[in-house]
Amino acid sequence: MPYLKLSDACLAYGHVPLLDHADFQLDPGERVALIGRNGTGKSSLLAAMAAGTGRGRLDDGEVWAQPGIRVGYVPQEPPFDPAMNVFEAVTAGMGEASRLLAAYHEVSHQLAEGVGDHDDLLARMESLQHELEACGAWAYEAQAERVIDRFGLDPEASVGSLSGGQKKRLALAQALAVAPEVLLLDEPTNHLDIGAIEWLETMLIESGVTLFFITHDRSFLERVCTRIVELDRGKLASYPGGFKEYQRRKEAQLHEEGLANARADKLLKEEEVWIRKGVEARRTRAVFRVQRLDKLRAERQARRERMGKVNLQLDAGDKSGKLVAELEHVTKRYGERTIVGDFSTRIQRGDKIGLIGPNGAGKTTLLRMILGELKPDAGTVRLGTKIDVAYFDQFRTQLNPDSSLVDVISPGSDYVEIGGARKHVIGYLEDFLFAPERARSPVSSLSGGERNRLLLARLFARPANVLVLDEPTNDLDIETLELLEELLQNYEGTLFLVSHDRTFLDNVVTQTIAAEGDGHWYEYAGGYTDWATYKASLAKEAVKPKSEAKPAARAVEPAKPKGGKLSWKESRELEALPGKIADLEAEQAELTKRLEDPAIYQADPTSAQKAAERLATIDEELMALLERWEILESRATAAG
Repeated sequence: MPYLKLSDACLAYGHVPLLDHADFQLDPGERVALIGRNGTGKSSLLAAMAAGTGRGRLDDGEVWAQPGIRVGYVPQEPPFDPAMNVFEAVTAGMGEASRLLAAYHEVSHQLAEGVGDHDDLLARMESLQHELEACGAWAYEAQAERVIDRFGLDPEASVGSLSGGQKKRLALAQALAVAPEVLLLDEPTNHLDIGAIEWLETMLIESGVTLFFITHDRSFLERVCTRIVELDRGKLASYPGGFKEYQRRKEAQLHEEGLANARADKLLKEEEVWIRKGVEARRTRAVFRVQRLDKLRAERQARRERMGKVNLQLDAGDKSGKLVAELEHVTKRYGERTIVGDFSTRIQRGDKIGLIGPNGAGKTTLLRMILGELKPDAGTVRLGTKIDVAYFDQFRTQLNPDSSLVDVISPGSDYVEIGGARKHVIGYLEDFLFAPERARSPVSSLSGGERNRLLLARLFARPANVLVLDEPTNDLDIETLELLEELLQNYEGTLFLVSHDRTFLDNVVTQTIAAEGDGHWYEYAGGYTDWATYKASLAKEAVKPKSEAKPAARAVEPAKPKGGKLSWKESRELEALPGKIADLEAEQAELTKRLEDPAIYQADPTSAQKAAERLATIDEELMALLERWEILESRATAAG
């Protein structure tokens, strides 16, 4: 029996049908990805499927959910009360249990802090305990505490103080706290760094929860989904397998659709010529041809063509000097924390550089020093000549929500100049798929993907020989992402790219600057996959006996940290790491041996499941220890 089912669904926005008698079914155990162009109605469809959220609506048709099923829903921009703390926000979706748990925790804090009458508080706590036991809320509390811990959140932290990535984690924790059988996710990777995305992928796969999610992250799609459903011109088409299989099938489908449309158009043209002959067309025996012509006309009128492609053009303007920036032993600290420590690099015209690292690692700080906007605490920065910088801001602060699209692109003028050619601003907006009738609409009326397209249009409306793109892929559909990749590959200027989209990084950048903890930044040749492969090889080499270890080849040798002497605590940590790694490897070998015995699955399946879960956890713990060992060892060697 399916978990969720959509039948004959219709939904329109203005005169455009987003859902045109669409059907869909989600079965237990599936991980289904919903993809499609921006503005096709994916979020509206997901909200309509979110049974019991009250967010979705259909103009016609039906959404059916299996009776009693628990559905977790995470919208693209989850609404939270900033006055709540994390625990209150996570338990907010638990109904009456949520109210009781919040009250219980409030009384607990008052008792701990000595606020109020002690006897009254104890009596209130006893009353709440009885109510909580009656509705089984203690199980909910335990689940809430588990997911808060799993997502690395502080239960007492104010929601208003959280970053974008932490709020996304909070939304996921809130959805998982009710132990859902179905999880509906709208762009779950937005605002998460690469490490968090990879962790989320693993968690979703290992949890076994049934998924229906929207994403444009192709690496996430390929690893997580078991089926792709595309929303295209109001219809839902299903493609089994991952993203690469979808691309192959979709290309063949579009080719066949093009041929069929061409044949229909040719027949319609021939019949139009025939009907104009007049007398012959009015003979009784030819009535069927008149009827067929009417049918062909109706089919042609009803045919919905695919939306045109974004027409991206980027003018690099005048060339900058050969040297863009040179950093020598640059250090930047905020208080006791080192953001950048003794980093050196040389950036030349035409380099395409990707910056990767966890949220808060200091990618923006390093970028601002490279571009001369922020002075280092130590070291020198030398800038090149004739540098003209354009920024893409992930938070879209450059977009005034009250301004019209025309004013955003070309304030005070009806024309933009691209590559020396003048173009009317309305036509320029059409290149980015904004219809002429929307040119005077306010920015506030746009979806997230449309705002990103508008920001790209603004960015590309003037020449720049240095381009800084901070998370440009958020909310962009896959087709626009691929067009942007091609544009950036052919861009003749210098590019700095901050992105969590691993496929985008691989397809665009020529070198990577990676944050590797404690303010250390290293430079590598290639994109994300090249960096990840190199780090994996380092980890493997670290566990081999010294006689077997061979130096791994590296295209760009990272600068060794200087003056990074280990503290006493770090020295003790480094000495203890080999023993910890050996213990984990011994436990790993023992568990592997147990799971290789088929008898355990019959005699004690629960134990087998726990052993498998522990084995997966050991892999993560080992990787973390090995990475820490490599960092400490390199610092100790450099200091020595």
